[in-house]
Amino acid sequence: MANNQGEIRYLTPPSVEIKKKKYCRFKKNKIKYVDYKDAEFLKKFLNEQGRILPRRITGTSLKYQRKVAKAVKRARHLALLPYLTDMMK
Repeated sequence: MANNQGEIRYLTPPSVEIKKKKYCRFKKNKIKYVDYKDAEFLKKFLNEQGRILPRRITGTSLKYQRKVAKAVKRARHLALLPYLTDMMK
């Protein structure tokens, strides 16, 4: 025990979470227009209940988050996306 004084041992190795850098997928792919008729693409920005995911989770820039929100609202109005659901995905 005396020779292991400065050494710390764990039963399991400590888990170190590596956070991936968030990025705006619109800027990366050079998408200028968010199409409200593409419901499958817009579903990536919704959670299971049908709510719009915030920027801090998706990593979308403010400019495109506004466009996504407007496109989702238009798609809901045309019944391409549901307003609310139990398990959408």
